[in-house]
Amino acid sequence: MSHLVWARVLMAVSLGFHIVFATFGVGVPLMIALAEGAALFRRDRAYALLAQRWTRGFVVLLAAGVVSGTIVAVQLTLLWPRFMELVGQVISTPFLIEVFAFFLEAIFTAVYVYAGERISARGRLVAALLVTVVAGASAVLITDVNAFMNTPAGYDLAGNRLIHVRPWEAMLNPSFPTMVFHVLVTAYMTVAFVFASIAAWNLLSVRIPSGAAAYHRKAMMLCLSVGGVMTVLTAISGDLAGKFLAAHQPIKLAAAEGLFYTQTHAPLVIGGWPDPSGRHIVGGLALPGWLSWLATGRFGGTVQGLLDFPPDQWPPLYVHFLFDAMVAVGVWTLIVTVAAGVAALRRRKRPSGLPGWLLGLVVSCGPLSVLGIELGWVFDEIGRQPWTVTGLLRTADAVTPTPGVPWIAALFIALYAVLAWGTVAVLRAYFRRHPLVLDRENSGVPARRPDEELWLP
Repeated sequence: MSHLVWARVLMAVSLGFHIVFATFGVGVPLMIALAEGAALFRRDRAYALLAQRWTRGFVVLLAAGVVSGTIVAVQLTLLWPRFMELVGQVISTPFLIEVFAFFLEAIFTAVYVYAGERISARGRLVAALLVTVVAGASAVLITDVNAFMNTPAGYDLAGNRLIHVRPWEAMLNPSFPTMVFHVLVTAYMTVAFVFASIAAWNLLSVRIPSGAAAYHRKAMMLCLSVGGVMTVLTAISGDLAGKFLAAHQPIKLAAAEGLFYTQTHAPLVIGGWPDPSGRHIVGGLALPGWLSWLATGRFGGTVQGLLDFPPDQWPPLYVHFLFDAMVAVGVWTLIVTVAAGVAALRRRKRPSGLPGWLLGLVVSCGPLSVLGIELGWVFDEIGRQPWTVTGLLRTADAVTPTPGVPWIAALFIALYAVLAWGTVAVLRAYFRRHPLVLDRENSGVPARRPDEELWLP
């Protein structure tokens, strides 16, 4: 592979690895805060225990995320010096503010984790909410830089020089609102479905005690409720993103749908293979007018095709599959959530609340949601190619000229393997040594009535 391809492969692996931890870093605090709120206002100890166990996993994932995030920052400097030079001139402000957001997150997390037993239930809820807010703020600030890469703003060009730099205008670039909204709701959706998947897996155990089944059922229904709401919000953000792409990045939308010719009543094609030589999509299910509606809000709206742009600026056309797969994940999770909600209402007396086959479908939503997050980020990054910063800096011009990138790639990929193994090993070891019954006995949450101990053996 070429020098550039090696650098892109390493960056892709790094971001793909880190985005999982970053997603959990944003979404888990919200779930903990909701569990704390449910424990406080519903006076149910199951939710207090739920918040405790989620917190222990969150601490491990947060530590791993800090390591992977630091590695990504180092690689940006090593592999993409031209990009970092541009960032330093125009869009460094979000990075600077994010440092303070991270410090606040560390402080509030420490208060919640280490002082949780010394403060009131309301105090724990406030601390969890503060962690949620600053974790979301960190995500917003980092996403802002990526938004700038899609639609750069806040500067003037004099030849090849940037002049009259306006940092706040760069931060509030056109991509900022839609991209930040989409990143936040998909992070919350993914974490909710992962936790629902874990609870459903436990409910499928043939030896689970009835009291533990009640605990896992509450966890699953809380997570499915959040996941369902966030899935609907994700669909709304996807609609907004489609209209934004049509207005500001029409070439990315055309590549996503394999649309070669500018036309009205443009079809939304599900599946198929974009054929650049024949300038059409081979196969697939075409829904006439639906791409126009997605792009303009009208079935007769005009959508630009790829042939309106130079071929050397076309993104790789396999982004069509990434887009379809990402949408398919969202549709699947929404269907499963609705089915689970209906089944839970009809089978309230069943310990799991859901039939076994539906629990299996809920289990599938966890890994599929993580896959959806990965597909979304790959689509966003690949759909911007051949640019690192659209219209301003090509990826081929941003890469370092220093040799030895394949060796650096091998070193970091090995490091990721060790970090992934270590994270999984720590989580498995901890929860094996602290099973649900032991945590229940040590939770320190007083019972509301004498017989409440019966919910766990």
